[in-house]
Amino acid sequence: MISKHLKFILLPYLSVVFSQEVKWMSIGDLHNWYSAAGSEIEVGRTGQVSDQQDGLRYPAFYRVQDNQAAKGLWLGASNFYDPVVSKNYDKKVVHAGPRHLDIENETMPVSITMDGKYDHPNVFVDGDPATNLQYLDYVDNVDPSLKSDRKINNIVQTSLGVQMKRTIYAFAHPDHQNYHIQEYVFTNNGCFDKDCNASYEQTLDGFQVYLQYRYAISREGMVYDGNWLPQSAAWGHNTMNDVIGENPSTPSINDQFYDNGEIMRAFFSWQGYHSDASFDNIGGPNAPGEGHLGAAQFVGVATLHADTSPANNEDDITQPSTTWFITSDDPTTSGNDQYNETKSINEYTNYMTVGHPDQSQAEIVGSGNANQFNDPRTGSNPGGTSQGIGFGPYTLAPGDSIRIVLAEGAAGLSREMCYVIGQNWKNEVHTDVLPDGSDLHTHMVSNYNRGSGKNLYKNSWVFTGADSIINTFKKAKYNFELMESGQSLPETPRPPSLFNVTSGGDRIIIDWTNEPESGPGFDGYNLYRLKFKPDTTLFSYNVSQGELNPLDESIATIWELSAGQNSYEDISAERGFDYFYFLEAFDNGTNDTKVLNSSKFYTITNKAASLKRPAGESFEDIRVVPNPFHISARDFQYGVSAPDRLMFLNIPPICTIRIFTERGDLIETIEHTDGSGDEAWNSITSSRQLIVSGLYIAHFEDPEGGSTIRKFTVIR
Repeated sequence: MISKHLKFILLPYLSVVFSQEVKWMSIGDLHNWYSAAGSEIEVGRTGQVSDQQDGLRYPAFYRVQDNQAAKGLWLGASNFYDPVVSKNYDKKVVHAGPRHLDIENETMPVSITMDGKYDHPNVFVDGDPATNLQYLDYVDNVDPSLKSDRKINNIVQTSLGVQMKRTIYAFAHPDHQNYHIQEYVFTNNGCFDKDCNASYEQTLDGFQVYLQYRYAISREGMVYDGNWLPQSAAWGHNTMNDVIGENPSTPSINDQFYDNGEIMRAFFSWQGYHSDASFDNIGGPNAPGEGHLGAAQFVGVATLHADTSPANNEDDITQPSTTWFITSDDPTTSGNDQYNETKSINEYTNYMTVGHPDQSQAEIVGSGNANQFNDPRTGSNPGGTSQGIGFGPYTLAPGDSIRIVLAEGAAGLSREMCYVIGQNWKNEVHTDVLPDGSDLHTHMVSNYNRGSGKNLYKNSWVFTGADSIINTFKKAKYNFELMESGQSLPETPRPPSLFNVTSGGDRIIIDWTNEPESGPGFDGYNLYRLKFKPDTTLFSYNVSQGELNPLDESIATIWELSAGQNSYEDISAERGFDYFYFLEAFDNGTNDTKVLNSSKFYTITNKAASLKRPAGESFEDIRVVPNPFHISARDFQYGVSAPDRLMFLNIPPICTIRIFTERGDLIETIEHTDGSGDEAWNSITSSRQLIVSGLYIAHFEDPEGGSTIRKFTVIR
């Protein structure tokens, strides 16, 4: 159990082997990691408590947008004979998560690979690899015929004698990049070890698939990052979970089960009220700062298909058969043991097959504090609430399979609107502009909002995320049906195979290969430059005027280039600043009903390029900038990415720079070797301390023994 008073009590509860391989889906606006063991368990990728929120990153262009805290996959059967221990079990359950994982004996990874329609580009800045995809997008096989842009193939053998094949699809299409389709095929192969050296044939009665989802929305404002939201929100203490479509025979109009007569089976989660927040925390506004919303995401899962039986592959609309919520720190979520029959009976009977509650967790909480919700079954809720979905029961004879297909997605207000709404809320302006509402939106505001005035304004906009996530599920369903029919989405332009950025003395040169130009309908390139950091907002918002500028030209620049232009010289860059670049190829709109572009994630650089002038011609030309350095102007000097930066300009091409305090203590030595006339120093000493106010002396010495000094002042 984690409480707000015990931050680091998590790890002792984990029974984990951290050596399982992981693969990332990271080519669209939703990024997530997937474990070879079949489920993404609590802190299962890094083992670090500070990574409680790890994965399901949306919008992934911006840092710390993680919404995933833990997942679990349990498989169960009735009247099961276990040949490993020569024992009959009334109920047998095997587990991968949410905390427990045994990859040697229980959920045993067989393989995990990734296919790509094409590999990610090689991206370089000044000769160095400069893309996150270098380690997030390892493509094992290139297959141009793929119906998705990326596909993960994951096989897990379980000690239940069931093999799981999990296939995950991700898309770069701009309308389909915020969800992943996840296909599960469970086969009774009778094997009890990874290599299938030992097997036992038996029919599996009461076969049940149970998945758990612990969401925490979103990492940006949480204790390990922005730290303006209550601490326990970082593990989902105030997460709200609502379910729709669980009773198709008696649909509720409020739950929006029907779209043109079609049933939508799904659940979605968002950040609810927290009793420790000193402000209305719906949407996670940065109340101590400028107000922008840091937790306006809605995340969730829709069921796209569930076999009726092994002999009948028609979709069974009564599945999932279980949609009961579960408190995230319930004792049942840890200490799992496949050979403990008492525990297995409890897991199978009271969780995996319990059916549907009269009300979802969100409906019970209403406009109350989600962190104070007490599970009616346990009477407590120390760690928040997860959502469970269960499929079955099925009867699997030897060799039988069943297939379940899900879509997991994220949606909500755009990043631009998170700033507009949040800053209006903070400044109490323009709060009379409310969104148009669907029936679902009206239901959300009526049941889950307790604010008025500016809070009602903010929350009304945040709750449009419910409509957005349902629309995401509809798009996923449309895409899935396309794939089932042998078709696929219109193909987006491919990226170049090489994207190269080179810092120069008076310009930064960007060049790339021309593979996108061979694609159908190719029409040109958009080259983006971002100042300060790679997740710089492209837009600006004038609060007083209520005007959104979709392009803030002080920090973001876009150049539109035509076919055949495979290089660009950026001569407008300023000396001393950090710049990041990415390229999008776009078509002429004939491949779809709209212009399509390649994903920005293929080429965005993670290493700064900067303007570096030629070496100085004499020691007399050397300057220290800014001098004096004044902390009150730190963000205006070399920007938010380098607030403590000092520049040594017009220096020799090769030299040693030694920095001393006024009394002569050497605090840093810098070897300048790149041949330019510029060297940056971020005011950090050799002992990793930020320098304090005072007078400092920089000593410059070239290889021939020539030297000079410069004095500079720091005011903090």
